[in-house]
Amino acid sequence: MAGNTDFDLFRTSDDHEELRAAIRDLVEAKITPHAADVDEQARYPQEAHDALVAADFHAPHVGEEYDGVGADALATCIVIEEVARGCASSSLIPAVNKLGSMPLILGGSEDLKQRYLPRLAKGEGFSYGLSEANAGSDTASMKTRAVRDGDHYVLNGQKSWITGAGVSEFYTVLAVTDPEAGRGKGVSAFIVEKGDEGFTFGEKERKLGIKGSPTRELLFDDVRLPADRMIGEPGTGLALALRTLDHTRVTIGAQAVGIAQGALDFAVSYILERQQFGKAIADFQGIQFMVADMAMKLEAARQMVYVAAAKSERDDADLGFFGAAAKCLASDVAMEVTTDAVQLLGGYGYTQDFPVERMMRDAKITQIYEGTNQVQRVVMARKVLG
Repeated sequence: MAGNTDFDLFRTSDDHEELRAAIRDLVEAKITPHAADVDEQARYPQEAHDALVAADFHAPHVGEEYDGVGADALATCIVIEEVARGCASSSLIPAVNKLGSMPLILGGSEDLKQRYLPRLAKGEGFSYGLSEANAGSDTASMKTRAVRDGDHYVLNGQKSWITGAGVSEFYTVLAVTDPEAGRGKGVSAFIVEKGDEGFTFGEKERKLGIKGSPTRELLFDDVRLPADRMIGEPGTGLALALRTLDHTRVTIGAQAVGIAQGALDFAVSYILERQQFGKAIADFQGIQFMVADMAMKLEAARQMVYVAAAKSERDDADLGFFGAAAKCLASDVAMEVTTDAVQLLGGYGYTQDFPVERMMRDAKITQIYEGTNQVQRVVMARKVLG
């Protein structure tokens, strides 16, 4: 499944395409049939969770040395893309497991990795706690504190907009450990376990889309953490968090590509059958131009995501630019393609009887989370301007 980590930027390997076929079959059989109900009931996609865990697709990025399957970055993106094609909420299972565990993979001690990554590989989820109520794009303004007390740190504060909250067993949480160190310099990363005393969750957010993926606050009230649950050295947390996002923004790009592909596929099947004025509406040039633009932009976004995935696998120096560009381009394209898919279905597209309105709602969040697309443009501009 891992494929060749030195893969061609512009051609997926046979292993990657075999993986795509396998995950597509699983999604069509066990995930897509539940997607509408998951959205309507705003319930966790347990069917998808169980199917992904059984097939080792829930956290494919975990290395073989930690009992995982060792999928490379592109293979992980393909899994997320294909799940998102059928159900965006379900695609957040592998996406967030990578996001939550990436700080540990990048900066954790071997002992800490051995304690948590095998459990992730077996199906216990991993979420990521960076944003706060007043520290979203401005992450350095976080207020959550962790104060040293002997062999422990005492954690107090809150985190907002946490994907998978309440379902995941583990949480990478960023907190200020040295308030005097200067803006963003005294932040450290910790692993918090769901059962830690004093750790609770806020109510589920009521959202426009991805309704099957729970989004809640993390609340910390004198949570005592063993000091050995810190990831890396004190004060390195924010740099580690931002490095993590360089890698995981690529997976949001993959999610966006998958959502757009699902919408395009459905719209094409519809316009080939829908008759108006005595012929299929796909025969009208105006419709054909819409479809051509949708497919062209989608393929451009996919290629950007795949190139960024290759750079993520190699940890290239320019990953920061390419991760931001992949996420930004793919999410903008997903919003455009899903909106056009609704348009192609006309009045039917606006109803919940067809999946494209759900896909349009789901696509919107890809322009917002893991850094708004305005922030992505700031990141890219800084890289270009040096």
